[in-house]
Amino acid sequence: MKPPARAFWLSSPGEGEIREVYLPDPAEGEVLVRALYSGVSRGTETLVFRGGVPESQHAAMRAPFQEGDFPAPVKYGYLSVGVVEQGPADLVGSTVFCLYPHQTHYVVPASAVTRVPDHVPAERAVLAGTVETAVNALWDAAPMVGDRIAVVGGGMVGSSVAALLARFPGVRLQLVDADPARAEIAKALGVDFALPGQARGECDLVVHASATEQGLARSLELLRAEGTVVELSWYGDRRVSLPLGEAFHSRRLTLRSSQVGTVSPARASRSYADRLALALDLLADPRLDALVTGESAFEELPEVMPRLASGAIPALCHRVRYTDERLT
Repeated sequence: MKPPARAFWLSSPGEGEIREVYLPDPAEGEVLVRALYSGVSRGTETLVFRGGVPESQHAAMRAPFQEGDFPAPVKYGYLSVGVVEQGPADLVGSTVFCLYPHQTHYVVPASAVTRVPDHVPAERAVLAGTVETAVNALWDAAPMVGDRIAVVGGGMVGSSVAALLARFPGVRLQLVDADPARAEIAKALGVDFALPGQARGECDLVVHASATEQGLARSLELLRAEGTVVELSWYGDRRVSLPLGEAFHSRRLTLRSSQVGTVSPARASRSYADRLALALDLLADPRLDALVTGESAFEELPEVMPRLASGAIPALCHRVRYTDERLT
């Protein structure tokens, strides 16, 4: 019998463990993937780890290969990069990205993996899911040449959006965050940085990703008349209050949501596969390495996840490293 694979499970809110799992042999049209790296997005995944997914969103928040149900026990995650060890001949040996939880090996349909381009390192490819979120957000936001733009919230998603916006010609762009340490991330991405009180106003567009009501209120303040805030934050079970009784109506401001679970209606002709392939191609930019702020071994996840959730490890994307153990 083949040795078991190992997977990280949230056993109860705030506590995780590594469990053994026996995999079936891949059937026709399936692949066996050996994980090289996975990524922990500190926003969504630590919210799940704390048990903060509201009951009304249990179905919407399911990851593609999630096992178990919220709040726990649940196997959750969606940033995995590995090597195909068995499957169709044209995929065997390829480095691929998959929306799979933290697990050493897994069997999935071949259609569920996307080949990582040769010019993108596997270590950086764990960012694909977050850059895909940023791509969808910019399809929703539709920035224009010369726009005055602020990205409020310098976490993993906000920084990814800022990194892509930095390529737009003629834009006036600032990454805004209450943590002055995020200035180093902005510098590495080639983006101007400001604390909330110092941010430049009269923005045509503000992308909000701080997941705080203070950040969202400040985003509205930074707009010009008839400007737009695109909201990317996921608040889980928290309620948010906004000053919509002040100048919101007289200045004809727009607040709209963006969510990666649906391809932007502005690009309805594109598939999920198209969007993910684009995100992987954009990861050729080495500046995006700045979004990976820590790394640990897979075996350390039960100790690392509580520290990520509490902020003891101040991470954007925390990368998980797997040993080279083979089941075949």
